[in-house]
This record gives sequence, structure tokens and C-alpha cells, in this order.
Amino acid sequence: MEPMISLRGLGKTYSGSRRPSVQDVDLEVERGEFLCLLGPSGCGKSTTLRMIAGLEHPTTGEIVVNGTTFDDVPGGKCVPAERRGLGLVFQNYALWPHLNVKDNVGFAPRVQKLAKAERATLVDQALATLSISELADRYPGELSGGQQQRVAIARTLAARPQVMLLDEPLSNLDARLRLEMRAEFQRLHRDTGNTMVFVTHDQFEAMTLATRIVVMDQGRIQQVGSPSEIYDSPANRFVAEFMGSPPMNIIESGHNQSADTWMKSMDSTATSLGIRPEDLHITTTPTPGKFSLSVTVSALLPTGGSWIIELSDGERRYFATSQQRPALAEGQQVQALAQKLHLFDATGERVRNVEAVAA
Repeated sequence: MEPMISLRGLGKTYSGSRRPSVQDVDLEVERGEFLCLLGPSGCGKSTTLRMIAGLEHPTTGEIVVNGTTFDDVPGGKCVPAERRGLGLVFQNYALWPHLNVKDNVGFAPRVQKLAKAERATLVDQALATLSISELADRYPGELSGGQQQRVAIARTLAARPQVMLLDEPLSNLDARLRLEMRAEFQRLHRDTGNTMVFVTHDQFEAMTLATRIVVMDQGRIQQVGSPSEIYDSPANRFVAEFMGSPPMNIIESGHNQSADTWMKSMDSTATSLGIRPEDLHITTTPTPGKFSLSVTVSALLPTGGSWIIELSDGERRYFATSQQRPALAEGQQVQALAQKLHLFDATGERVRNVEAVAA
């Protein structure tokens, strides 16, 4: 089946800039999937979304949506944003302050010159889908941030878009509302089956929402995969260190004799070794045959439902996590046993993942 969105050699360089904001992006978005563009600020994820929407014009490449070419830089083709039939949910909601909820949601059907009865049906369905029918007569200034976000999404649904594009739609909400809206997006995607492309810098949002994640850095795609693939088998050190909180512990060759021995025995090209905090198990006794670090407990940090354990070997800090209250004390000498190791070469590319047990 033909993908819903195809990006081919997509790039964007702003006038006066020395480097591209987006470069050499090749990506296919399948019909009905929930795809997250994830990365730090300035990585090119929002620019990519805006090019799909038609709000930015690419410098290179092509954009094809549902079999229709929207942008073809070599061929000189560019379809205006208003003719693309795509729904865009902004970070700042962008509601009309002088229109009530019903009129905000009905704006697109009215512009599309649909019959009054059809407009009313679309608006009622969109309001019901987002559970905000009782807010129909209120104005944006009378709504909470979460309610405004629901209205913005309902407005997009009422336009009957073939694709929903969401540009960091949860970043202005507090923690509790973000949790509620993540669940709402999951339900919305399940119930409507719409193709959704969601931009975020929040890895937790991407991990909980996406069917696939596209990790970007410096305008390039670093890895595309399911949440579990991205987390368990990062393609390179950037992805490995970006995903996870606390971040992956990295040990460079030459900084730890035990790590050097394991890297040499497992893969001669490995120059650094990574360990997820949850893969470090703290014990007071050495365990032969397993990779371990001799460290001191430097801090115990409760986070509510779990604990972060800060460790030190005198030069570097490491982090472990525990779901149970650790029976440890600051200053205590311990062994940190690794359950799984990630090996990377000199370019930062992943060499392999290994179980941290000697053969």
C-alpha cells in the first residue's frame, strides 16, 4: 500500500544561514500511524512539519501526500497550504478570541462552504469526540489551557483532514494536563484511525504516544523505529544519550580497566560502552563473570515512585535507578553490576548490544 506521506531528499536552508536546518530527509509515513518527530530544540523537527503543512517551502526534495505531489523543488511545484487538506494543531492553540467554541470548531467547514446541516453535524461530532459539547457557547478566554487545546483539536477534526500535524501541542500545559491529553491523543488516534505526525522534544511523550519515532539532530534523521527499538537498540551515541532519564552512562576507552577489557573481548572496534541506569544493579559483593564497577554511593535521590542512585568512581559519575527504596548510605562502597552493555565505535555508531556476562 502506498504510504500516506513520502519525503524524498527533503532539505531547508534559510536565507543567510550557513548550514541547513533540515537536510537529506527521506521518510515514509504509513496510513493510520502515529509518528513522532523527536529531538532537541533546533534539530529541524518543527521545520520538517511546517514543510509538510506548506507553511515553509523546501530548498531541496519532494513532498508527496496520499499520492499527490505537494512540493517538487526540481520541478518547481508547490501547492499552497490552504489547498493541502491537512490539519495543523499549533503549540499556542490559535483560537479566534471573538468566536465561541462552536464557531471556532465550525470555522473550517464554513470556509469549505459546506451546507449548514452538514457543518452542524461535523461540529457536533468533533465536540463530542473531544468531550467538550458542554463548552460550545463559551469563548476561549473562559477556558482552561486543557480545554483550549481540546477545542483546537476539535477544530482540526471538523475540517476532515487526511493528515493531522501536531506541533508540540502539549508544551504549554502543566504536568497533570499533559498526562490527560496524552491519553486523549491515544484515544483519538485509536477511534479515528487518522494519520498523525506529532512534533515533540519530550521523549516521554514520544515513547507513550508513537507507533514509530523519528529521532532528529542537526537537521538529519538519526534513527527511525518503534519506541522499544529506539530505546533498546539506539543507532548511535546521540540517540543513546538523548533517550532516557537519567541518561545512559557512557564509559570511554582508557577510563576504566574493566570496561576496556570487556570492549576488547566483545568487539575490537568498540571505543565506548553504554549502560542504562535501570540496567545497573547495586551489590556489596563482587560477582565473578559479570561486568561491574567499583563505586561509591554519592547521593540517593527520591523521585516519588522510584529512586535515582548517584555513584562515583572518584573521577566520573554514574546513575542507577531503583523501583524500591535502596538499602544504601551515602559514602558506602559498592559494586555496580551491569545487566546489558551497548558498544559504540569511534564515530559514535552502535556496534552491538551484549549481555554483561562473560562466556
